[in-house]
Amino acid sequence: MITLSVLAVIIALSTVLLGYFKEAQDEASSTKALIQADVYYADIVAIFGSIEDRKTLFSFLYRTALPIQDEDEKFAMVLECKALNRGVNINWLGLSQDTQSQSQYTVAQNLFDFIAQEYELQDPTRLLEILQEEMSDDYNLITISQRRLHQKKGIMSYQQFETLLMRYQFETDDENTGLVPWEKYFTFSPHADKIDAAYSSAELIAFLFGMDVFLTGEWVNSLELDRPSLQDFVQQNGGDYAQWQNVLADTAFMDETQCSVSYRYAKEQYRFTFEYIQGEAKYFEFYGKQ
Repeated sequence: MITLSVLAVIIALSTVLLGYFKEAQDEASSTKALIQADVYYADIVAIFGSIEDRKTLFSFLYRTALPIQDEDEKFAMVLECKALNRGVNINWLGLSQDTQSQSQYTVAQNLFDFIAQEYELQDPTRLLEILQEEMSDDYNLITISQRRLHQKKGIMSYQQFETLLMRYQFETDDENTGLVPWEKYFTFSPHADKIDAAYSSAELIAFLFGMDVFLTGEWVNSLELDRPSLQDFVQQNGGDYAQWQNVLADTAFMDETQCSVSYRYAKEQYRFTFEYIQGEAKYFEFYGKQ
């Protein structure tokens, strides 16, 4: 005879085992999806490497996502790429003591102050402290276990930045940080040393040159092949291009891009990202099921 207590144990054990089985299935599926991601990654990188005129390629991809799908809809992928240096490098906020990088620090600090006021952040001073701690050499600010994870100082990715925002929100209960389109203003790569403003957002261009965002949006979204250069556009519309010229990339194409690939596998959506810098693919990251 099975007592209620024994039955309860059996049910509990069955639940746990079924949970392990489901977890094993998910892990197996994710592993296969990761293998598939590696294949797609290698194929895309090979295609990029075979194209000599990458400026034309990436200039197109910067403006629109590229969907790829077979007739049976068994295969579906979306490739999106953005200029790696399209925004103000968030790490420039940590350059206040670097006498050779005051232009970078000033534009970053001015932008941070603008965002704090525009989106009414409750304690921007504390948020800035948290960000600058991440960029600091002062290892007394982090625990030993964290040091092992921070082999390089600085904010290396948007995901890392998000964890810092969560920490700030936990401390201050400030929900306004969630209203800020951070990626339209900042980049989160340690490699960005110039702003590739020709591929920046309308919001950032409006901030940099003191222009109306609707006007800059028309230029950013223009599909005309003969649209004026950014410098000409800014000067024709009364903007001050020279103010930040020393932190802007010149007219030469910066062969540095950040790509995201979403694809379907076993009826589930997955995503991976990578950077493509001067003909070399780097920093592959697999984000799993979306």
